[in-house]
Amino acid sequence: MTILEEPPVEARPAPAPGAQSPPAADLRARTAELHRVRAELAADPDARATAAQHARGKLTARERIALLFDEGSFTEVEPLRRHRASGFGLEDRRPHTDGVVVGWGTVFGRRVFAYAHDFRIFGGALGEAHAQKIHKIMDLAEQAGAPLVGLSDGAGARIQEGVTALAGYGGIFQRNVRCSGVIPQISVILGPCAGGAAYSPALTDYVFMVRGIAQMFITGPDVVAAVTGERVSMDELGGADVHAQRSGVAAFAYDDEEGCLADVRYLLSLLPQNNRELPPYEPSADPVTRRCEALLDLVPADPAQAYDMRAVLAELVDDGELFEVHPGWAANVVCALARIGGHVVGLVANQPAALAGVLDISASQKAARFVQHCDAFNIPLVTVLDVPGFLPGVAQEHEGIIRHGAKLLYAYCNATVPRIQLILRKAYGGAYIVMDSRSIGADLSFAWPGNEIAVMGAEGAANVIFRREIAAADDPEALRAQRIKEYRTELMHPYYAAERGLVDDVIDPAETRTVLAGALDMLRSKHRTLPRRKHGVTPL
Repeated sequence: MTILEEPPVEARPAPAPGAQSPPAADLRARTAELHRVRAELAADPDARATAAQHARGKLTARERIALLFDEGSFTEVEPLRRHRASGFGLEDRRPHTDGVVVGWGTVFGRRVFAYAHDFRIFGGALGEAHAQKIHKIMDLAEQAGAPLVGLSDGAGARIQEGVTALAGYGGIFQRNVRCSGVIPQISVILGPCAGGAAYSPALTDYVFMVRGIAQMFITGPDVVAAVTGERVSMDELGGADVHAQRSGVAAFAYDDEEGCLADVRYLLSLLPQNNRELPPYEPSADPVTRRCEALLDLVPADPAQAYDMRAVLAELVDDGELFEVHPGWAANVVCALARIGGHVVGLVANQPAALAGVLDISASQKAARFVQHCDAFNIPLVTVLDVPGFLPGVAQEHEGIIRHGAKLLYAYCNATVPRIQLILRKAYGGAYIVMDSRSIGADLSFAWPGNEIAVMGAEGAANVIFRREIAAADDPEALRAQRIKEYRTELMHPYYAAERGLVDDVIDPAETRTVLAGALDMLRSKHRTLPRRKHGVTPL
């Protein structure tokens, strides 16, 4: 019985003969009681627990919500919810909210739904009532067609509630999958996220983590030590940097919660509310006709010389602002959200400053997921090439570079958003095809005058084609140099692909921003449908 409930009629003592019934509480008294309850909800549920939370360098659930949403915009639902479990002392501990705050508000004036685990109550552990609150807010987000943000800081399933708690996780996972590609889903890990709980963030679009306080793993350090004998700390096993740099689970890692939540807000400003809308337009003072003269010096003429692709992309986009996804993982490919002419675009580019920009297993996975996300939420794709091919090696082949490379190929071939390819320097072999070539469906392809598009580099090609001739020559090195020059002149000159219709135009690098803006504007009304099917079979 909650404090707002009246006892059932049959439980009330009958008045003595001739006695007067006590007066029923009027609405004013009940309303005053409601305000007392709400004041208790707003107050600190446990001062010691709050102090412990702050001592760990962590904010409370409501402090996090205040940072995420526009001031005063958050509406909480089911704040009076309590669990109904018994046993193991639970019947004596029935705090309001049951350890999770759920509701909706606005971020830059646009509707967003969220749930936030309250570690001060049951360690943020998930029980039946707790899970049902999350299910409710996920259903509301889906029905309203608005993004969902999960602020995770929980100790996993509430052990005292047994299988009921596990079923609660199942309901979350099912909704994560149902909402995938329908509304943006963002997970922010601000504490422990262990066992089955870790699968929900893995099913969402983006995972943010904060160093020092956030950990994700399926089995904890104690289990790892017991089974394998390996001794490892929680941070070494599943900390923010581990997942942002090695596993690729986390797209972003931060030093503090304030910076993390500020970037969550910024990411939301780049995404549409749902898959039926376009990303939000933001007028820019940076003219699309701006010439990018710096590009003529940023990219070296020598195809073997490295440079930072991010500097090139910054020249092309509005105000030089790039929001890079997975910056610490698979650095040989750059994936970023930005705006050109005020409209959001997704950028996928090889990074010559890391592994010469080759495609490997991790880079293929990273780019494929990003392409799929952009396609799901109507974000046009601009793919920038400077790629020598796929990374050779026994390890790559044995670990499935064929299968993982096919993920990127599948993602591009399946994408129906506007797609533009831009070739800066080299584009060799299968990597050229996979990086959104015209042959797999790019709407437009542009190249700079230093482009080299071929099956392989001139040196390798000459060694294969003229191997016997070179070996039999009196001066093999002189003949090799001659054949390399001939191959480059015949098959790798800047206009070879354009002459065959595989490149739409060879452009002045300084005019690249203007060309891209014009092409994107033309393609904005593009409409393409895929054959009717239940779903494709991605090469997982």
